[in-house]
Formats: sequence, C-alpha cells, structure tokens
Amino acid sequence: MSLLTAEEYTSAVFTGAWTPARGGDAEVVSPSSGTVLGRTGIADAEDVREAAARAAAAQRAWAATSYERRAAVLRRAGDLLEAHEEEIIGWLRREGGAAAGMAGFQVHVASGECFEAAALASQPHGEILRTGKPRLSFSRQVPAGVVGVIAPFNVPLILGIRSVAPALALGNAVILKPDPRTAVCGGAVLAEVFRQAGVPEGVFQVLPGGVEAGEALVADPHVRVISFTGSTPAGRRVGEAAARHLKRAHLELGGNSPLVVLEDADVEHAASIGAWGSFLHQGQICMTTGRHLVHESIADAYVERLAAKADALAVGSTEEDGAALGPIIDAAQRDKIHHLVTSSVEAGARLRAGGTYEDLFYRPTVLDRVRPDTPAYADEVFGPVAPVVRFSTVDELVDLANSTEYGLSLGVVTTNPMRGMEIADRIPSGIVHINDQTVDDEAVAPFGGVGSSGTGSRFGGTRANLEAFTETQWITMQADPARYPF
Repeated sequence: MSLLTAEEYTSAVFTGAWTPARGGDAEVVSPSSGTVLGRTGIADAEDVREAAARAAAAQRAWAATSYERRAAVLRRAGDLLEAHEEEIIGWLRREGGAAAGMAGFQVHVASGECFEAAALASQPHGEILRTGKPRLSFSRQVPAGVVGVIAPFNVPLILGIRSVAPALALGNAVILKPDPRTAVCGGAVLAEVFRQAGVPEGVFQVLPGGVEAGEALVADPHVRVISFTGSTPAGRRVGEAAARHLKRAHLELGGNSPLVVLEDADVEHAASIGAWGSFLHQGQICMTTGRHLVHESIADAYVERLAAKADALAVGSTEEDGAALGPIIDAAQRDKIHHLVTSSVEAGARLRAGGTYEDLFYRPTVLDRVRPDTPAYADEVFGPVAPVVRFSTVDELVDLANSTEYGLSLGVVTTNPMRGMEIADRIPSGIVHINDQTVDDEAVAPFGGVGSSGTGSRFGGTRANLEAFTETQWITMQADPARYPF
C-alpha cells in the first residue's frame, strides 16, 4: 500500500491537509527524462503567514504532550519510512535524480534520524546550578516554539528531516520549505509520513516555495528559529534577515572540501577514495571532495588511476538500473559546472577525463595541474569534477588547504593516522575523516562547518540538537517568599 497516490503527492501544498496554494503551481519534472511527473502547489508569503499562525497555535499542546508520546510518533515515522522504502526510493530516483544506492542511503539515514530523535525526546534537559542564596536554582531546555526549515534540492530527504525530526521530538512545531524542484521527495513524502505517524494538525506543515516564501518564513514573528541548508550566498542573506528579526539562524552552507593524499598513501586505495568523494551523486553534495591535494611524488600515478575510474563510470538515467551517476538537477547548474571546467582548462589545467555532457548528464571530470587561482579550485563546483593540485611540503599543503573561505569537511589519506591528525589540527574544518573521503553523515554525529561553510555544528547528536531547537530557561525556587527593604 502506498503512502499516497501520485495525484495526491503532486496536487498541492500540505498544510495539515492538502490545500491549494496562492503562489500558483509548478511542474514536478524528472531530470533524467524530462517527463512531467505531476504538479505541486507553490506557497507565497500569505501561505507562510497562515501556516505560521497555525503552527504557533498548535505548538503549545504538542509541547505539553508527554515525551513518551512524542517519542512514539517519531518511532512510527521511522517505521513508515522503512516500510515504504521502495516507494520513496522511486521518487528520489525520478524526481531527485539520485542513483539507486544514493536513494536508498537517503531513506536509511532519514529513518535513523527519526529513531535518534525519538531517543532525544527522553534525554535530560537541564541541570542543577549552584546559588549563593537559600533556594533551588536550575536551568532547563524548553522548546523554541516554531522552527522554520529551509531545505535544498540535492539530498532533499536527509537535509529536511535532520532538522524536522529533532525539532518535533523536542516539542516544537515545524514549517518545512523544500525546494520546488524536489517538492515530493523532499516535502510531500515527509508530510504524509508524519501525518500517518500521528503528528497533530498544524504541528508539521510543508510549503514548497521560492524566495518569497523563504523570506516570509524568516521574517514571520511566530517563527523563532531558522534551520537553513543551501549555498553560502543564500545563507548570508538568510543570516542577515534573521539577525534583523532577532532570531537564531543555523546555517549549513557550501563547501570546497579538500582530500589530502600524503606520499605514503596506497595510490589505488587513495584514488578510489577520491573518486567516491568527488563523483558520488554527481558531486551535488555540500561535503563533496572539491580539491585533491596530492603529494608530488605520487601525483602522476594518482591522476592516472583517478581518470581511469572516471572514464569507467556509467552515467545515465536514474529511472533505470545501472547508472553510477545520474543527471545534474537542471540546465542552469549544468552550465555553471561546464563553465568552471572550460575556464579552468583555458587557465592552464589539463583535462584528463570527462569535461563533456549530453542533456543533463555530465561526465565525471578530472583536472590536473590545477592552481589555487584556477576557477574549479577556487569556487564550489557542485558537480562531478575532481581538481588535482600537487604539493611538496606539509607547509605548502596547509597553505593550499586553507586558501579558500570554506571549512566544511577534510579527508586525509596516510598510513600514519597520527600524522594525519597533526595535519588536520592545522586546517580549520567542521568535519575530519582520517583515511576516508569527505562525504559522510550520521544521525548520531554533530554536523556543520566553519568559515563560509556555516555557523558550526547545528545538527546531529544530543547536544547539538538540544542547543539548536530549544531555549535555555533559568528557574529558582525557595520555600518562603523573598523579603526586601522596600
């Protein structure tokens, strides 16, 4: 039995019931085939205002609900995701352009986020404080109220639910604004999962929309916390707007993550690690390996093996089995990728694999002899491109790694993990993986970047989620009323 019929999935905006949206509608399109899968409503500012008022009205009762009930709802949501795995994978493949393995990974992580959030509901949420007066002094974490979640197109299920699930578990109401390009697999799926799981009406609402809806969500006085995942330029605008309205904004932004390959690394293993880090999901992941920093003594062999792996990868429709890489989400993004590749070649980089496309299918690309001023090195590509830079000394390596504004993820490949850690200590990064590539995500681990990659770890794990989606309240209690001289 399916969660919803295709018509219900794509008929409108979910706001506690399926209702038309004032902002018109948009086609739900497969990037693999161009097939129109249906239509979805698009929310405007008035839709957001009404949704926020409903959320604020519903949130108090949800916060007053016992943690056992909230935990049970989150567990049911996780069970529903697992029970409807194949159906959800189908939408992620058709609408999201995800290969089968990547689609399955998204569902696996999404269910895990629900199960971890269920456990979060029962975690201690305060501490006894020392006080100089004869009283009890303690702090507690209380729900923030209404949380606005703005999620992108690239990994829509994970990048929405990692904020939605813990925020709901902690007693908040949530409004999710998915990217209209993935309104079903990043929005309608979650709307129906949580409805069937038992989230009360108004507590969780999904409003696909564009800039107008996003700006209204950030500005609405009922919304106290914004959880945004997206590009660094968009994140700066969100952060500025949130600051004007004196509300917290958790920003998980772009990256240009380096993979460091030291001279003692096994070249074949390192090339496999590098290929996965750069080419998984067509490079459309914030943690994608954007720069390969390889010791000059093994760089030729590394590039040769990396290019061979790129040439061997199958690129094709994710609506069918067999493709390792699927389509870029749309033509604008594909053209941005191709411009960065061609301008890098014009600037002196050597094209060793790829650099071509057909429709939205971009071949995995390897660029050698890249310099820090090469366009594909300096900017986030967000596509299946592996720029390789050679280094000779550790000091040079550290300078190269620190030569961009980003600080999301770092991988170091070496036979000496302690040496890898010493290098990592000199490269600011929110995430470090010794002897692995830069792309990884677990519901139990804190996630986030530094610098222009965001405002630090704001998702994952008990402490980060508590800090993200609650307010700290100080309380004192004493046996007798206080007495004052006037």
